[in-house]
Order: sequence, then C-alpha cells, then structure tokens
Amino acid sequence: MESTESSYVSSQEQPRKKSPPPPASPLSDAVEKPTYIKLLVSNAAAGSVIGKGGATITDFQSQSGARIQLSKNYEFFPGTSDRIILISGGIDDALKALELIIAKLLSEIPTEDGDDAEPRMRVRLVVPNNACGSIIGKGGSIIKSFIEESHAGIKISPLDTDFFGLTDRLVTITGTLEEQMHAIDLILSKLTDDTHYLQNMHASLSYAGVFFSGFDGIPYAYVLPHVATAAYNSTNHGLNGAGVKFQHNKEDRTNSVTIGVADEHIGLVVGRGGRNIMEISQNSGARIKISDRGDFMSGTNDRKITITGSQRAIHAAEDMIMQKVSYASERETD
Repeated sequence: MESTESSYVSSQEQPRKKSPPPPASPLSDAVEKPTYIKLLVSNAAAGSVIGKGGATITDFQSQSGARIQLSKNYEFFPGTSDRIILISGGIDDALKALELIIAKLLSEIPTEDGDDAEPRMRVRLVVPNNACGSIIGKGGSIIKSFIEESHAGIKISPLDTDFFGLTDRLVTITGTLEEQMHAIDLILSKLTDDTHYLQNMHASLSYAGVFFSGFDGIPYAYVLPHVATAAYNSTNHGLNGAGVKFQHNKEDRTNSVTIGVADEHIGLVVGRGGRNIMEISQNSGARIKISDRGDFMSGTNDRKITITGSQRAIHAAEDMIMQKVSYASERETD
C-alpha cells in the first residue's frame, strides 16, 4: 500500500481546484483564514482514509477543498503507534474534511444486530504546547465553556516529559459526531487566532528530532515502528542465563515482554548511534524500550528491555537481541 500512499504522504502538491465552499461557520469571522488540524489515527485507519488507489482521500479533498496529508509508515506520534493526519485550508474547509474523515471511520466500527446506539470514537488533536493556553483560559474558563456549549468531553494531556524535544500535546474530544464537531469548531476558531498555533502550520509530520529518555539519546524515530496487536501467550522462562523474561498480561490488544540484559551488554543491543536497535525494531516490527541507567531488574544488575507487539514481532525482536548478547558472551569466554 506504500506505493499507493506516496502521493498523499508529506509531499508537496500543486494547489487543488476547490469545490464550492460550504456555508460559513457561525463561529468563524474569517472563513478563508488559513489554518490546520492535526489528528492521530491508527495505521489501519490511515489506510481507510486513503482508500483504494487513493480514491477516498481524493474525494475528501474534492468535497472539502482542504488539503489532506499523512505521515509516512513508521512515522508515529511519540509514545503511540498512531500516524498523523494534517488537514490544511480555510477553517470551514478543514472542518468539512475532518468531518468526512471521522464519519468514514465511524462507519467502519462494527455494530451488533439490533444495536441502535450511535457509534463513537475519540478524536485526538495535536496542539503545540505554547498554544494550549488559548483554549484552556484563566482557571480553565475557556475549555469549560467549550464543554458546556458543545456537550462533548474535552481533555488536554500534560506535556510528555519522557520525550526530549517534544513540544506538542494531545487534545482528546469524545461524544457524538455532532458534539465532537461542535467542540472542534470552537477549539479551532480559538487556535486560529493564536500566532503560536499558526507558526506550526508547516511543521514536519515526522518526530525524528525527538529523543526518548530511556535510549541514551537515540532518535525517537528509530525506536517505535509499527506495533501489531495480535495476542501473545507464553510461559515465563530463563534465557540461557543471559536474562529473565516476564510477560505483562494486559486487557488491551497490545502485549509486551520484559527481558533482562546485563548492563555491560546494552551498548551492543543499542549499537552506534542506535543502529542495532533501529534494525531490530524495523526488522521485527516490535516496539523496544530500554530502561534508564541504574534501573535494573529486581535483584540483578540487568537493564530492562521491554518488547511490545504481536507474537511474531516479540519473538523476532527477542531472538535478535539475544543473538547480540550471546555473541558478546561467547567472545568473553574465548
């Protein structure tokens, strides 16, 4: 599908011919004022937005008059396995495109026979930290008014300090489609008047310059490829004295295993400039997290390596890591 996506992923395009504009938003004084919306979607949802041969995204752009771009495969928002959609254009154009996208994703949520409840999904907007004050207001007055007026749930996450260089926060909106769109209209109209927000309109969709604190300065883009969601079930076991493995049983669909690797061998797993761990992550499809220096498995001097993903991805990553460790151990005994 990557070849299909190439025309729509973070690429420069010629301006598109706009369809007739929708009625002006009552909340927007200047409908044509340029703005943008960034939101997170899963990799599968990104495929639905693009559509076969790019048909869906082309149709959405034609209907709305907005430009829609997606981050590349394996370019995720830090701390997630979600890609970024960027919608740009006039306020009403951007809102129309967003509504088309959300409605499309809602239509694909499976429902049981006889269930008349309206499908719901959370919408997560990406907002620069220095622009969040404009939608929070003094003492939270603005966000409270947005919640009361739209009847949607609105939650702004704290800035994730685990990632050095990350300056974006997530604004999560819940409710019916109508409630969500009303809330987003209020939020976007406020943000579009904020110079800090508009300054980030052309920021890259890649977070390659963000560093995760647990990887000794390895770029974030190297350590979080696609996380699959198949269940993983196995018993705990030792790994030839090289480490101990503990499985984390989670109720969600992402599963993880933690293994212990001797502190002196962590450098071999990471590699120069993060090369080894990048290759292991990319080749296995697993997310790999290494504990900070001094954060050991209980009762040992082994650093924690947590591997997250599908059964196949976890096994593949684990095997590649232990091959690195075994090679080092054999050299030490020679």
